[in-house]
Amino acid sequence: MHASLQVPVATILAFVLVLSRILGVFVFLPLPGKDAGPSMPRVVLAFATSLALLPQWAAMTPTDLTPGLVVFWLISELGLGLTIGLLVSFLAEALTVGAHILGLQAGYAYASVIDPTTQADSDVLQVLAQLTGGLLFFATGLDHSAIRAFVQSIHSFPPGQFLLTQDLVLSVVSVSANVFSLGLRLAMPIVALLLMTEIALALLAKLSPQLQIGHSSAPIKMLLALLMLVSIFRVIPQLYEGYAAQIVHVLNARFPAARH
Repeated sequence: MHASLQVPVATILAFVLVLSRILGVFVFLPLPGKDAGPSMPRVVLAFATSLALLPQWAAMTPTDLTPGLVVFWLISELGLGLTIGLLVSFLAEALTVGAHILGLQAGYAYASVIDPTTQADSDVLQVLAQLTGGLLFFATGLDHSAIRAFVQSIHSFPPGQFLLTQDLVLSVVSVSANVFSLGLRLAMPIVALLLMTEIALALLAKLSPQLQIGHSSAPIKMLLALLMLVSIFRVIPQLYEGYAAQIVHVLNARFPAARH
C-alpha cells in the first residue's frame, strides 16, 4: 500500500510568501559577484534559505482566498524584502558615491575597467569601492545582521500581514540621506587637497609661464589622490561600521526580535 504525500495549502502558501520576501532581499543585497553569474544559483539559494526557515513560519489559516488577495500578499512580501535589501545596499552605495566624486576630480574617471559584478565598463575607483564594500559587508558581520533582520521580520510581520507604513518609508528616506553624507566625508578631504593643488599650480604657471605646468597638473593630481587614498583607507572601516550601526538600529527598531 503506497502512502500519498499531502502538503497542506497553508504550508504551500506560507512557503511562497516567504520565498517572495527573501527574493526581494537578494535583489539589493550587496553580494560580491551576484550580477556576474547566472541567476539560477541565486534562486536556488533563496529556495534553500526559505526551507531552512521552515520552523520560523507562522501558521496560516487561509480562508476565503481569492487570486487578488494572493497577488496582494505577494506584492507586500516582495516589498518588505526589497526594503530590507535596500537598507543594507546603502552601505555599498555610500562608498560608490564617494569614489565617483573623487574619481571625477582626480582624473581617474578617464580610466575604465571591467566591473566584475556587472561585466560593464566602470571607473577604476568605483570598481575598487564596490569590491571594498563587498569585503567589508562580510568582514563587519553585516551579512549576519541582514539574515537576523529577515528572521525577525517573519515574527514581526507574519506572511500576509505586512503593510507599508509612513514611518517605515520615512526611516528608509532618512537612512538614504546618509549615503551622500558618508560619500562626501570620504571624498572631501582629497577634493580639498586637489583644489589647493590646482590653485598652487595656477599661481606657479602665472609666475613662470615657461615651465608649462599645465601638462603636468593631471599626473600630479592623480599621484596626490593616490597617496591620500592610502590614509583614507584607514578610516573607511570605521565610517562603514558607524553607518552599518545606524542601519542595523533601524532594522532592529522596525523588525524587533520575537519575545518568548
